[in-house]
Formats: sequence, structure tokens, C-alpha cells
Amino acid sequence: MKTLVLGGVRSGKSRYAESLAREAVGPITVVATGTVGDEEMAARIAAHRARRPAHWTVIEEPLYLSGALSRVSNPDSLIIIDCLTLWLSNLLCHVDSRLLDAEVERLLPALPDLPGSHIFVANEVGLGIIPINALARRFADTTGILHQRLAAACDRVVLMIAGLPLTLKSERY
Repeated sequence: MKTLVLGGVRSGKSRYAESLAREAVGPITVVATGTVGDEEMAARIAAHRARRPAHWTVIEEPLYLSGALSRVSNPDSLIIIDCLTLWLSNLLCHVDSRLLDAEVERLLPALPDLPGSHIFVANEVGLGIIPINALARRFADTTGILHQRLAAACDRVVLMIAGLPLTLKSERY
């Protein structure tokens, strides 16, 4: 099962993904893409760490997501990827401008072959005004396109609003 959980900032995306994981049987791995860039981000990361059960494995991977997923996915596992938005930000700001497109193109074709269950967490950034600068527009465009492609590849897509899950797509096996 592949699930995409979208929502705005502080909409409850991560908590919802974690609640799904708590219901799962088998090992849970969190692939965390965030990096500590300032005190506010350090506090957000600390809050996420404090909420997770101690027996969950956490892998920090800010750039090479498909490689990390290939290494940790197995038929009995559930993996939370939190979050795709930070992953895209890391790639967009990387010194190698080609890395963003290359890593996105590695991730999407790999999804069908990844064993186990995966929950992808991402911020929905396309509901507001059009950004004023080119970098922000590229980020919004890249994020929107990734979400569309990922939603097509996932079995379930959930939009979080005010802490409430709204199921947009649900395909059961």
C-alpha cells in the first residue's frame, strides 16, 4: 500500500501518518528529510522525534530518497517519508542544479517495485497566490507536478484539513 498524505502547514499530516503506522504490524521506519537550519526548524524536528515511539527506526536522508527507500523497504515494513516538501527544498537549493530533476526521476519509477507499505507526507503549497519570484514559482510548480504524479501512483491519497483526514483516493487490494 502506498499512501500520500497532503495538507497545509500544521494541518496534522505527520500525526495522521504516525497514527496509521501505529496500527501497522511489523517494523516502522521513518525517513526524515528535514535538516536543522535554524532554531525554529530544530524545535520542529525535536517535536517530531519526541512523538515517535522509541522502537521506530529513523533514517535521515535529505537528498537521495529513492536510494534510502531501496535500502530499507521490505515486504513486512511500513515506511513514513516525512516530508517530500523538505526533500524538494533541499534539492532545489543544492549546488548541483541537476540533482532535483534526477532524484525525482529516480523516485517515481522505483515506487511500484518497492516492497512493503509507504506513507509519503507532503505540504500542499498550490492553494495560495502565485509566488512573486522565480525560485518560489519553480518550487510550487515542481511540488504540484510531483504531487500529481505521486497521487496517480499511490493507492490512497488523503488531504488533511484542520487535523481531519479527507480521503481523495482509496484503492484497496
